[in-house]
Amino acid sequence: MTKADEEKLPSALAKLIEEDPTFRVRVDPDSGQTVMAGMGELHLDIKRDRLEREFRVQCQVGKPQVAYRETIGAIGVGEGLFKRQTGGKGQYGHARVRVEPNTPGAGNTFHDATTNGVIPREFIKPCLDGCRESLERGVLAGFPMVDVKCTLFDGSFHDVDSSDIAFRVAGSMAVQDAVRAATPVLLEPIMRVEISVPEEYTGAVIGDLSGRRGAVNRMEARTGLQVIGAEVPLASMFGYATDLRSATQGRASFTMQFERYAEVPPTTSQEIVARLRGY
Repeated sequence: MTKADEEKLPSALAKLIEEDPTFRVRVDPDSGQTVMAGMGELHLDIKRDRLEREFRVQCQVGKPQVAYRETIGAIGVGEGLFKRQTGGKGQYGHARVRVEPNTPGAGNTFHDATTNGVIPREFIKPCLDGCRESLERGVLAGFPMVDVKCTLFDGSFHDVDSSDIAFRVAGSMAVQDAVRAATPVLLEPIMRVEISVPEEYTGAVIGDLSGRRGAVNRMEARTGLQVIGAEVPLASMFGYATDLRSATQGRASFTMQFERYAEVPPTTSQEIVARLRGY
């Protein structure tokens, strides 16, 4: 998309939203993508065509990016040494950090366990700030890390050269080193899906869910329909409305909402990381 197209896009989308209340647009905070939502793929195809034909906005359109996360599966210890000498006052910061899996859903926590003044008190906060910033970008594919317990337990300083920035960098380096040793894993959003389908199509729908790495956890009958409850990775659900309609002659419907994050199977994780890194 050219700079001119980027400038025209917001006003063009605003016009489309004003005309059609079923058309919605939002900016995804994780990916930075502009995400369009509507009544179906045909509806969105028409909006895209109007953007190009009426508003002369040439934009790249594709599936939304999945908001993956990263975490660790084991305990890891890392060390960060930031040392620069430039002729005058130099920079020196040295930190040792331990990372371990936190309780799921507890988020990232940071603790100071240093003793005997190995790191002066004024440098503890900058060091932990560096640890916090480092977890904003994981080592696998650059996604934010979650549910990591980070403990600063050792380090050293220089009477003259140590500074806030040196310890901030040292803390960041130490966490990156520790995370690499702590079995980093990729997490993906799992969606809770409920599908109402005529009984004769139940087998086809369940088979399709299995092909999407879905797990059926509930089935119940309701007046000629089967209601199927399942958990399915979000990455497998793009285009599902069209596929479900085709498989059931338009007689099925579904709802979907976020349930939790779960570890991606190793083989699938390797494929995702390779794709995101451009291998």
